[in-house]
Amino acid sequence: MKPIDLRMEGTHQGAIEIARNRIIFIIVLFTIGFLMLAVKLISIGIFQAHSSSYYPTVNSNGSLLMARADIVDRNGVVLATNLKAPSLAVSKRNLKSPPKEIATKIAAIFPEITYDDVMKILRNKANHSWIKRKLTPKQLYAIKQIGDPGLEISDAEKRIYPHGRLLAHVLGALNIDNKPLSGIEAYFDGELSDPAKSEEPITLSIDIRLQHILNQELSLYKEKFLALGAAGIILDVTTGEILALSSLPDFDPNDGKGPLSKVELNRILQGSYELGSGFKTFTIASGLDNNVIRQVDSYDATYPLRVGGFTIRDDHPKKRWLSVQEIFVYSSNIGTIKIAQDIGIEIQKEFFEKLGLFSKTKIEVFEKTSPQLPKQWGPTELATTAFGHGIAVTPLHLASGVAAMVNGGRLIPATLIRKDIVPAALLNFVSSKVKPDNTSRQVISSKTSEIMRKLLHFAVEEGTGKKAKVEGYEIGGKTGTAIKPFENKRGYDDKAVISSFISIFPINDPKYLIFAMLDEPQGIEETFNLISAGMTAAPLVGNIISRVGPLMGIPTTHKGEKEYDDFMLVSGTRK
Repeated sequence: MKPIDLRMEGTHQGAIEIARNRIIFIIVLFTIGFLMLAVKLISIGIFQAHSSSYYPTVNSNGSLLMARADIVDRNGVVLATNLKAPSLAVSKRNLKSPPKEIATKIAAIFPEITYDDVMKILRNKANHSWIKRKLTPKQLYAIKQIGDPGLEISDAEKRIYPHGRLLAHVLGALNIDNKPLSGIEAYFDGELSDPAKSEEPITLSIDIRLQHILNQELSLYKEKFLALGAAGIILDVTTGEILALSSLPDFDPNDGKGPLSKVELNRILQGSYELGSGFKTFTIASGLDNNVIRQVDSYDATYPLRVGGFTIRDDHPKKRWLSVQEIFVYSSNIGTIKIAQDIGIEIQKEFFEKLGLFSKTKIEVFEKTSPQLPKQWGPTELATTAFGHGIAVTPLHLASGVAAMVNGGRLIPATLIRKDIVPAALLNFVSSKVKPDNTSRQVISSKTSEIMRKLLHFAVEEGTGKKAKVEGYEIGGKTGTAIKPFENKRGYDDKAVISSFISIFPINDPKYLIFAMLDEPQGIEETFNLISAGMTAAPLVGNIISRVGPLMGIPTTHKGEKEYDDFMLVSGTRK
């Protein structure tokens, strides 16, 4: 039996062929479309991803963010983070409304932008131009209401500093284009801007609670004494970690401009000052550690001393022979110079250099200055540097050096990074200039360090630092009242001083160092118009200790109990 051969002929066969061809054509179009889309996605993933160090990345919370890590304090409190901040641009080829109409509407939304400003932007040759960065939600809504396709909204981010001015000099700031200007932001920019590490915050040594205390007290005393500026630091003498650092006047890092004038510089790291009697700590320690002097040795401080054509006097003259202990406790310039003369130029220079007083600190910011050293070292320079004149250093130099005098003799580089949780990426950073320095070295013996603790304690108990006393705490400290040199001519201005006080507590088991200074404080009735450190900076530091001690759980001593009750201020005959 023959198979049935069914065939469609005529118009029916033609219709089926046409339908089949159309289906094949549609399948080919879809295939080409998918291939083009795949190529585009691969192109974006490979090439565009590497075109910018600030390309967006999806964080764990699902939001599209610039790849810049947070900065947090030692307890995890956020100090710098990112928030979405859309920006407005104009694409001239896509504008549908007349330029004058657009300019009028935009000027009405942004009071700081004039009609002429917008017209100038619309008339320039560039097709794409920025009009306003970092729009508020209200401004964004108003722009969208205009409805012109030529007004383009770009998703971007703004770096936010939740505590405002409080840590401006530590954190630094980013400009309007999210490029770092200063501080930690600039020093660790490579680490912070690495997209692969955007979820790994940098943990600072700063304790925001102590920062609040330091800043509040400095602000209060700056206003009280009508000072040009004020600055302070709280340092852990056992680790070198900076727990608080403040300099006034400061600036608002949220405005994207950074410091605008010289008065807003970081006085702790950039200010170079003759800090006065704080240097007597180093001179006495040098003499003791080099076996040049003993505690009971005495020097004649009866009369003023002539050095290099200048007459050196004591601010608190006793007009008698003073033991080494009394020279320090009563802050005798005359006695200190005579000790330095016995030490000699070479030994003194070597000791200062060992303390790091001849070079920049290694703190993790770029804004730091070198000490200003004598051009030559002769008898005059030996004498003046012994009590903190003729040599200008930053307050951090002084703080690090004094910390070494009390912590057993170890000079530990100061750091803004919390040491016990330093990220491996920071420790292995390629550039040595951004590698935290965790080294320390012995600069005086533990025996000399013990003597210096006793001397510093009695300088508060019986000497010029009495107003820094805080009931319940054993405190050591040293005043520093330094006359400022004229800016535009030689010589010193008797009416302008740097008043500072550096303290350590508890002095029997040193943990915290607190330094505070006032730049040109003015006399007030409360201090009988005196502007010395004992009347201005010492009570300022006392207030800080009274708040920091309880907060940090420092135990108090019983009333009347003294750690160094067998340490007497007595004069002896020098052998």
